[in-house]
Amino acid sequence: MDIRRRLMALLAAALLVLATATGALAADARPDAPKVLRNWYGLMLELVRHTATYSPPVASRAFGYLGVAAYEAAVGGSDRLVSLVGQLNGLEAVPGREPGLAYDEAVIAHAVMATMVRSFFGNTGPTGQRAVAAADRKWGAEVAAGVPPDVLERSAAFGTLMADSIIEWSKGDGGAEITNLGFPLDYELPSGEGKWVPTSAIALQQSPLLPQWGSVRPFAAPMGVSCAIPPPPEYSTNPQSQFYREAVEVLDTARGLTDEQAAIARFWSDDPMLSTTPPGHWISIALQVAEAQQLPLDRSVDLMARLGVAMSDAFIGCWREKYVYNLIRPISYIRKQIDPAWEPILITPPFPEYPSGHSTVSGAAATVLTAMFGEDFGFVDATGSPDGRAPRSFPSFWAAADEAGISRLFGGIHYRAAIVSGLEQGRCIGAYTVALKTLK
Repeated sequence: MDIRRRLMALLAAALLVLATATGALAADARPDAPKVLRNWYGLMLELVRHTATYSPPVASRAFGYLGVAAYEAAVGGSDRLVSLVGQLNGLEAVPGREPGLAYDEAVIAHAVMATMVRSFFGNTGPTGQRAVAAADRKWGAEVAAGVPPDVLERSAAFGTLMADSIIEWSKGDGGAEITNLGFPLDYELPSGEGKWVPTSAIALQQSPLLPQWGSVRPFAAPMGVSCAIPPPPEYSTNPQSQFYREAVEVLDTARGLTDEQAAIARFWSDDPMLSTTPPGHWISIALQVAEAQQLPLDRSVDLMARLGVAMSDAFIGCWREKYVYNLIRPISYIRKQIDPAWEPILITPPFPEYPSGHSTVSGAAATVLTAMFGEDFGFVDATGSPDGRAPRSFPSFWAAADEAGISRLFGGIHYRAAIVSGLEQGRCIGAYTVALKTLK
């Protein structure tokens, strides 16, 4: 059995386990709404791993809409939450609950998440489809236990209606349809020195990934250009230039890579189809924190909505800038100008270099999480444990974001300027999400 088949077999087993279990719940325990949300997010992280179109920008978009749907579904049952209607671009109205009637929050959470996951992962493979169906049956039966029939029907109908409303809103953002896995069939590569050239021999990747993504409608960031970054160092082959020096830094770092630096590069690699992707990694961190803190429903949906919105906006802004500069990747420059035989430890992804997507999304995530939990909130991240990577401890979310950023230098994927600018762009974009009013 080859590596890919082994990975798919392991993934199939993981999906079926997630779809037929609810963690450490006792047999007679009924999951509350926060647990329902964590279950569905856990399954969604596995689906991201093996749904072919789920590149990091596409995954972040799904996390954004899932988070908003769960949030808006909880608003009517809370005396603290404020609707995001009128605060998010294009979100003009959502369904409301019938006044004076009883609803069950766990049933609503299950209905909204099941409907959203089926919609956003409608193109996943047969194993994923079976996992979603099994999860819907099992978790649906668990949340229904002991709920009066009229409350059950009303709550499930409301959750489904809310999901349908958010799905309809999502269709107009410009990112709903992904063709050819996101690689345009007809694309003219940028011309001139210092411009991006394909880094892979795979035929599909001779065009860059999702060049139009920068025009997708953001959630909280202003429409159009926002949080622009300064230009990268001017392209040059002069050994005295800043550009050349940054390339040499990538090469020297790779040649002298320590075991710890290599571990950091692999911990944050988050490759599509082999992991939950960079936004999924931060969702995993949030889920670990939410479970450890046993966050109530209002804080759980606030957390997941803000994080999803910020990361989706971060990839839109990052991709907009990537295709403004179309900058050559270190692997292409170094092999042409310095060392033709150089091999970094990570595979360079198929799109322009500047800024770093890992850095932008991590900066946005750290901005949101720090605003919610504080500057010195320490945590342990075990996201990579199922894949054999040891957990890592961080004294703050920004410490994790900084490490995620520098991991791309260790991996040979980005120049330092792309990391620094990406983190700052993420901080700026995340601030728009932090400014949303979610609590009375």
